[in-house]
Amino acid sequence: MKFCSDCGHAVDQLIPPGDHLPRAVCPACGTVHYRNPKVVSGCVPIWEGKVLMCRRNIEPRLGLWTFPAGFLEMDETSAQGAARETLEESQAEVDITGLLAVINVPYVSQIYMIYHGTMRSPHHGVTPESSETRLMSEEEIPWDDIAFPTIWHGLKFFFENRTKGVQDIHTLDLMTRYGRRPEVTTGSKD
Repeated sequence: MKFCSDCGHAVDQLIPPGDHLPRAVCPACGTVHYRNPKVVSGCVPIWEGKVLMCRRNIEPRLGLWTFPAGFLEMDETSAQGAARETLEESQAEVDITGLLAVINVPYVSQIYMIYHGTMRSPHHGVTPESSETRLMSEEEIPWDDIAFPTIWHGLKFFFENRTKGVQDIHTLDLMTRYGRRPEVTTGSKD
């Protein structure tokens, strides 16, 4: 940030009194501007036991597979964001039925909140963001063509829960951007 979004004056990078990190501080109006992680909200939509997957029609990772997910908007809950993203990326309407996972991705300053979702009907289709949508069983998931590690892990958590017959909430810290199975720390809430 170079200019104050409140008054337009050039900002200084300094540690404000009582803080511990450099911040963009406006010397004219005194506003301290904070940079915080972005929240990504996603949904694993289910219809008759199959997961609705979307082939990305946008960068990054054009042509690879994901479940619906995207940045949270202002004035919506993370569950509302997951339902909205599902509609925007697949035309599917879902009922959010619970939290599946929270995945911290500090190397890109993101926090993923992934939800279970039950599709209200079998309707789904392409959108500007998805060139293809398809209901898939676990065996049909294109594991080598998953767009992001967060999606790969979210799917693994979903199928692990289903195998165990539970609805655990998983947590995961992705500490590196390399590989499908990066260095992680995990835990689950019973």
